[in-house]
Amino acid sequence: MLSTDFVTGAPNWLDLGSPDTAASAAFYGEVFGWDVQSAGPDSGGYGFFQKDGRTVAGIGPLTDENSSSAWTVYFQTPDADATAKAVEQNGGRVRVGPFDVMEAGRMACLTDPQGAEFAVWQPAAVKGIEAASDSNTLCWAELHCSDPSAALSFYNTLFGWRCQDMPMPQGTYTVLSTAEGDQQDASFGGLVAGGQEDEVRWIPYFAVEDADLIQQRAQESGGAVLMPAADVPDVGRIGWCADPFGAPFALIKPNPPAAA
Repeated sequence: MLSTDFVTGAPNWLDLGSPDTAASAAFYGEVFGWDVQSAGPDSGGYGFFQKDGRTVAGIGPLTDENSSSAWTVYFQTPDADATAKAVEQNGGRVRVGPFDVMEAGRMACLTDPQGAEFAVWQPAAVKGIEAASDSNTLCWAELHCSDPSAALSFYNTLFGWRCQDMPMPQGTYTVLSTAEGDQQDASFGGLVAGGQEDEVRWIPYFAVEDADLIQQRAQESGGAVLMPAADVPDVGRIGWCADPFGAPFALIKPNPPAAA
């Protein structure tokens, strides 16, 4: 699971692009108990989801009228410009070139060769999210793609990720770890074969104390259940949801449970 001791290649930020940030904020407030704080008058409507006073994600308006609401996972890089260049050199696409976010850091919005969108964050004043792997915070990031071996090669070039295959009832699951530290302790996400083009994406997982209850809240607040919660042996209870604007996200009650 994630920690906030970020190293190169670790998820260190995530944000939601929404066509109606007020409605999205209300939804996630009902589901996870998050509050929203504006990033200021010069932020273009960007804000921060917070839990117990700690930032757990960002939220902002969609900047492209052709894009749909979605969560974006950011990975730490020491050099956003070099990472963006490596993406282009290895078959990916730079959607938004590297730029400074005031004094907070430097970022770029990218797409891998199979179409999964992600971003990178080069920290300055803002190191990343302030809580992870606690109840109702980000704890895992999962890539669904059509060619896992090609995806591993691409991201290894960018971040030097390590991987370990785990046999699962539905097939092989590849656990991803950063290049630094004990491989198990440094694990932050996974990779699975998706199949359809519209299923190629990064999905954030939020640790919860009761996956069934959270799915019920999501439905009652205008969202949808994409995959009902079910037990995965030695992993936890997992379910998928979509918010009212269709942005998918996943829930996990880990074994052992997340800290409150």
